[in-house]
Amino acid sequence: MTGTEPLPAATAIEGASGELLRAVPYATPDGFRPLLADVHLPPVRRPPVVLFLHGGGWRLGSRTSFCPTWRDWSPSPFARLVAAGFAVVSADYRLSGEAVFPAQLDDVTAAARWIRDRAADLGVDAERIVVWGESAGGHLAALLGLTATREAPGAVVGVVDWYGPNDLSAMPSRGDPDSREAQLLGAAASQVPDLARAASPVSHVHAAAPPFHLAHGTADDAVPAEQSRLLADALRAAGRPVDCELVPDAGHLWRGPVDGERIFTRALEFAQRVTAR
Repeated sequence: MTGTEPLPAATAIEGASGELLRAVPYATPDGFRPLLADVHLPPVRRPPVVLFLHGGGWRLGSRTSFCPTWRDWSPSPFARLVAAGFAVVSADYRLSGEAVFPAQLDDVTAAARWIRDRAADLGVDAERIVVWGESAGGHLAALLGLTATREAPGAVVGVVDWYGPNDLSAMPSRGDPDSREAQLLGAAASQVPDLARAASPVSHVHAAAPPFHLAHGTADDAVPAEQSRLLADALRAAGRPVDCELVPDAGHLWRGPVDGERIFTRALEFAQRVTAR
């Protein structure tokens, strides 16, 4: 299965005008199950695309969840993006219990390629893709944005990275063989420095990197806010545009005394800005 199968029948999107294609196979790695995406389509011609990547420490998570803390939002974040005129492709990827890095980057790269290959069928503008992820998904969004544009400038026009790990060699858990990062890499980061470097977005910053919007809580005890500072500093040193918002007292997954509406709106405005024609 290669992701060329006929698209499934659409259903209505709750909370927004548009259509939802559920569980669309976009790729099947050798010897593995089909990888699926949910495709949310607005009723507009050739909309820009948000490729959304879920979090979960690379160990768990689902394409149906935008941010676990906001699961009760109505309309949902997906519906809000559709209402703002974006198509949203929310893609699963292999988890660390199924395959180690770089399988996850391979998968999300395949998702972006699928959007480009099926753009005419989906009715979307594949020249305007924003990759948006939270936590582990933020890490993969940053990696995809940086590696895709190195190979094909313009393949991604912007990246939203919410509290993602960006330098695995600088994480507090770098020596812990049981950490989430170690499960991703197959060993503690300190034991596989070359692989940890390859899996770190800061190692892939280049002079043609797309614009970034980083947001991170200062009270995050799972991924230190310093991880976003490191990536922001690297992007600025390369002369690339980056917004980096450190949200006071916010924890991981935007837990705590957080204005979620404002955080979401800031990211949405960034996505609108980088996809504007």
